[in-house]
Amino acid sequence: MKIVRTMVVLLLVIWSVAWAAGELAAAPRQGAKPAEAKPAWPSANAKDVESADAIMMAIYDVISGPAGERDWNRFRSLFIPEGRLTAVTGGAGGSFSYHPMTVEDYARGASDYFRKNPFYEREISRKTESFGQIMHVFSTYASRKTPDGEPFERGINSFQLFNDGKRWWVVSIYWDAERAGNPIPKRYLEK
Repeated sequence: MKIVRTMVVLLLVIWSVAWAAGELAAAPRQGAKPAEAKPAWPSANAKDVESADAIMMAIYDVISGPAGERDWNRFRSLFIPEGRLTAVTGGAGGSFSYHPMTVEDYARGASDYFRKNPFYEREISRKTESFGQIMHVFSTYASRKTPDGEPFERGINSFQLFNDGKRWWVVSIYWDAERAGNPIPKRYLEK
C-alpha cells in the first residue's frame, strides 16, 4: 500500500511539474512583442451606436453607395474588435459551407468590389429578440445596384448585438441569401 501511495504522489508531482513547465513555456516573456500589433480600434460616432436602430442603420449605410471607397474606420467602429462576419456559400452538388471573416478580412475583401461596383443594401424587414444586454436581430435585406433599383439579391442577416451600458456593438453578422429552394419565409418579409 505504501508503494502505491508513493507512486501516486510521484505521478502527481511529475504531472504538476510538466503542467507548470507547459504553462510557463506558453506564457509571454517579459519584453516580448506580439508578432503583429493591432492598430487602435476607431471610436464610433455616438449617433451610430446610441440605439439598436441606429447601429443597424449605420451598418447598412456604411457599406452602401456608388462605386468607390467606403469608410472602413466607421465600419470597424461599429464592431467589437473581435467581431466576426460569416457568409453561407453554396457549393457543387447542393452542398453548403460557411466562410468566416474578421472585420479586417471583410473590409479587405469587399474593398475591391465596392471600388468598382455600386452597391446599395437596405433592410426591408426586422425581427428582434433581446435579453439583458444582448439582442438578436433577423434583418431581411435587399441588395441593389441603384438606391431604388430592382434587387439583385435578397437574404437574411443574423446580427448579434451587445450593449455595454454606454453604446451598442455588433458582435457578429451571419447571413444567407435567398435562392431556388430557399425562399425567404413570409414572416421575415413583413414589417
